Amino acid sequence: MIWTVVIACLVLAAYVYLRAQRRSDRTSGADDTGLAIVEFGRVFPNEAIREVISTAGGDGVFLRLHDGKVGCMRARGTRFTCLLIEPGGVLVHNSPSGKGLAIEFHDNPRENGSFEFSTSGEAAEVSLWLLGSLLPAAGIEEAPRTLQRDS
Repeated sequence: MIWTVVIACLVLAAYVYLRAQRRSDRTSGADDTGLAIVEFGRVFPNEAIREVISTAGGDGVFLRLHDGKVGCMRARGTRFTCLLIEPGGVLVHNSPSGKGLAIEFHDNPRENGSFEFSTSGEAAEVSLWLLGSLLPAAGIEEAPRTLQRDS
């Protein structure tokens, strides 16, 4: 009789542990920056990532890419939606809190939403990335800079 109770307790403990583990995997998947880099690299293998900023809730990740483009990942439970933001593909507004951005994706209206960041500096950095992705890089030629000294 005592062995039956011990085995039942062990089975119950294993069930509770596995359920808690599954719940933590579901909620913390987007918080892992390494996972975001791996998943984005799997979807877009030819894009080199320069910098990554996550949202405060961990449900979104913005990636600055090597050629001035911007990547966006949104967590949907245990799955991710990966987007490559093309020039002219988004409309960005400030959120009332000052620490977030309201973004409208022209190509994927289902992904429209508000993204809140930990600091207003992170929100400003991502908005600058998005601004850079809106400028056509091919038509801009930078004039050579010369150093002039006043005598």
